[in-house]
Amino acid sequence: MPSAPVSGLDRRLFLSSLLGVAAATAGLSGCAGSGRAAAASGADLSAPLAAKVPPGTRLKIASYQDVQQLQFKLAKFPELPFTVSDWLNIGAGPDVINAFRAHSLDLANNAGIPPIQAHFQGYDARIVAINVTRRPNYLFATKPGSDIRTVRGFAGKKLAFSQGQAQGVVLLRALKEAGLTYDDVKLVPLTSNQFLTALQSGQVDVAPLANSQAPAYLRQYGAKGAHTIPTDVVDLLNLLWAPASVLADEAKAAAVAAYVPQWARGLVWQWEHPDEWNREFYVKTQNLTLAQAESITKLANKPLFPPSWDEAVKWEQETADLLAEGGFVKRFKVDSLFDRRFESIAARAVAAEYRR
Repeated sequence: MPSAPVSGLDRRLFLSSLLGVAAATAGLSGCAGSGRAAAASGADLSAPLAAKVPPGTRLKIASYQDVQQLQFKLAKFPELPFTVSDWLNIGAGPDVINAFRAHSLDLANNAGIPPIQAHFQGYDARIVAINVTRRPNYLFATKPGSDIRTVRGFAGKKLAFSQGQAQGVVLLRALKEAGLTYDDVKLVPLTSNQFLTALQSGQVDVAPLANSQAPAYLRQYGAKGAHTIPTDVVDLLNLLWAPASVLADEAKAAAVAAYVPQWARGLVWQWEHPDEWNREFYVKTQNLTLAQAESITKLANKPLFPPSWDEAVKWEQETADLLAEGGFVKRFKVDSLFDRRFESIAARAVAAEYRR
């Protein structure tokens, strides 16, 4: 059945429906704060990071669509100094949070909003690496036959909205820039993997799609009047994060610290070898044409690993405040989401041009 649009006072009910079965089972409430989350985990993150990874250390790492393994393989990186006991094909923020809770995942790659959502649910997890993106990773796609041409045209329309994912905050920021309030539109609660189906069926008028998704959608529905609406709204943070309980384990924290440089260098390698990446990833694994792959690569962000996380903290606070204004989360200080022990590790692993 289609999800009902959300506006006004219904947002609280909307929020409750998105927290999921795992959150309900854990007895969570929307009043969770950083103190409660930290107390629940019992994590002590004050110890310095170990210089070496102890033998026998194992991590379960998320690698959506096997991107990280492919980067490392193509770049011919040396083996990691620990065992990856499982590479999980998990990317969506809500799925990552559930995997963290189930102790089936130790480290994940997401945008800035999933850590905020996890905090709101009372789950203690911390950011350990930051890659800043300066260009938009998402654009807005319309259903077939739509006459919407600008974000202002979203007024009164049904918009696909995933509160716990990057697409959600991109939508909220776009609405704010256009001078639209939450009550001016109809938010339809979906997860990002439902967006394409919702567009195709007309369940929603607009959905934010990743740059990599748009070519295939337009190839199928462009002739039927579907089109895209680019904006300058960015989702600033591409990050690594882990449960506080993992980071409180000296051996696992050392393994995470050893993984961060390889993650950063993998993104740099991908940026510096676009032709090989287009062929090996987009064409061979995503079934795109070379021309489509090249159009995606042209929109890619140059990796940037700032030695200081101050800008990232500021952006994350603005995002949390934006969600709080809409009644989606409680207000809190986002400093508690960052494990500053890891702050400079990614930056030290790359050349100077990728630090600023």
